[in-house]
Amino acid sequence: MEAESEPYVRLATLRTLHRVVADLNAARSLAGTLQAVVEGAVHGLGFDAAAVSLVRPDGDLVVAAVWELEESTMGGPSVLLGQVGSRESWDRLLGVSDHWGTLRFLPYDRGWAVAGDIPRWIGDGPMPVYANDWHPADGLLAPMYSAGGDLLGVLSVDRPRSGKRPGAWTREALEMFSLQASIAIGNARLRAEMQRALARLEKEQQALRASEESFRQAFEYAPSGMAITELHGVGRGQLTRVNDALCRLLGRPRAVLRQQSFADLVHPDDRALLERTSAESGRAELRLSRRDGGYQWVCLRNSIVADAAEGPSFLLTHVEDIEDRKRHELQLAHRASHDALTGLPNGAELKARLARRLCAEVPSGAVATSGGPVGGQVETAYPAAYAHPSDSYSAHAAHDALEGADPYGGPVHGYGEADGRAPAGLGYGEHVHAVVPEDQAPGGEAWSASFRGGAAAQDKGLAVLFCDLDGFKSINDRFGHNAGDSVLVEVARRLSQAVRDGDTVARLGGDEFVVLADGIGREEAKDLAHRLRNAIIPPMRIDGRAMRVGVSLGVGWAGCGMSIEEVLHTADERMYDEKRARGGAVRGARGERSHRRAG
Repeated sequence: MEAESEPYVRLATLRTLHRVVADLNAARSLAGTLQAVVEGAVHGLGFDAAAVSLVRPDGDLVVAAVWELEESTMGGPSVLLGQVGSRESWDRLLGVSDHWGTLRFLPYDRGWAVAGDIPRWIGDGPMPVYANDWHPADGLLAPMYSAGGDLLGVLSVDRPRSGKRPGAWTREALEMFSLQASIAIGNARLRAEMQRALARLEKEQQALRASEESFRQAFEYAPSGMAITELHGVGRGQLTRVNDALCRLLGRPRAVLRQQSFADLVHPDDRALLERTSAESGRAELRLSRRDGGYQWVCLRNSIVADAAEGPSFLLTHVEDIEDRKRHELQLAHRASHDALTGLPNGAELKARLARRLCAEVPSGAVATSGGPVGGQVETAYPAAYAHPSDSYSAHAAHDALEGADPYGGPVHGYGEADGRAPAGLGYGEHVHAVVPEDQAPGGEAWSASFRGGAAAQDKGLAVLFCDLDGFKSINDRFGHNAGDSVLVEVARRLSQAVRDGDTVARLGGDEFVVLADGIGREEAKDLAHRLRNAIIPPMRIDGRAMRVGVSLGVGWAGCGMSIEEVLHTADERMYDEKRARGGAVRGARGERSHRRAG
């Protein structure tokens, strides 16, 4: 730099200053910028050494860059790199120094102000002769601030090459340079932060792409069905994405499924269950329609996928095929409730159906059925919720129906659902009392009057026909139990063909059968008993032999307020009455009855 006595600034000096400022702005990293600052102070401003102490995130200052014109034999200021001084010590040092505009000058005689934790290096320059000579312990500091006024760091310069303390021009040049250095350091930090942010963003995007690809592969190649459903907007409930497994399960192409919702596919009886499950994370077992018109039992497991900012965004549904399990459950339930030999409902199922039809309340002014069987087509006075198809009564037919037909289309009998619940849609207040028809009370007129409690005369009721085979023991004894079993199967088939749709034919045990016929009157019950007798009497061909059995029939009636044991006992006694009237063998206690093989 020029001597202080010179009245003008040399053009070469201005060019040098312009070049070092350009070098500041050309640096592409924070480290490069800091190095350009110290080199510019040495080469452009006429100092032998310079250092930059940069403010760290914790507020303390660390020596981040140093430069010396000629390397000192004592190691030079480079030994200061990485040393840290506390912010408090630096603030005190800047406060006690002389203020030269924005610069701070610390004369050697004020060295006591330099705290021990501030990095400092003192060279071996000449001692001053005149008052304005530079002392080796003098210090000139240029604090650098951001646009917001925050301290970025401190530029320290030492040993002016003129040997004098800097004059007005050098001070102003150093102030200008430190201002440009502040801008360059701020820009470098901003670029570094942007680069770090971009690097983090790129890393996050890579992780997101990897996660999306993992999800895509897990979704597309899952062995069970998967679907994504919209939760908001005009497409709410629509399937926006399905995998191949779901397409194969339902037999529908992907393009068709994406135009539908689970509500379009669910069985009508399962719609309410689907709506409850779709409103929250959970699971449900229900039926979805296939392309062939049938229904597929599936287990839906829903998971709500939520966005941190917008909340729930879509529903991820796992669709598991449970057709085989449901079929197995039905088979187990059928075996538990049906006779293995004949395929008819067994005694436990018979009692369960009676229990679902009867209530403990003795009706007064009860509403009677107006024709039609429970479990079949009924008149308007009888709730349609009781309508169900009749049982398959042949042992072979029952097996074929279970294996070949859709076993999930509904219960296979009347009197409510197969799991013991009340019929769907029939609430507590909708129960229709079963009432013994007029003049049919098993206990006579006195019983009838007390039972009805003054109710109007009823002509329809629930008939219980107790059937006991005659001559079956001799077939068992003469031809063996296999022949006896064949006779029972044939009798079951004939009985099932003689009853109305929806009537129940059950095998109570041995050679005893019971028929439940709801919504019939006294004369209709007699006609039904006549049909049953005529169906059994004709000879049957078993193993090439003609065999014949007779039947004793007793007609009883079931009404609300009666116990199941009372209902069956009444019909059983009526059967005894008929057997005695015909002069047949009358058996006493059940233990004295003829030996039979219960299939």
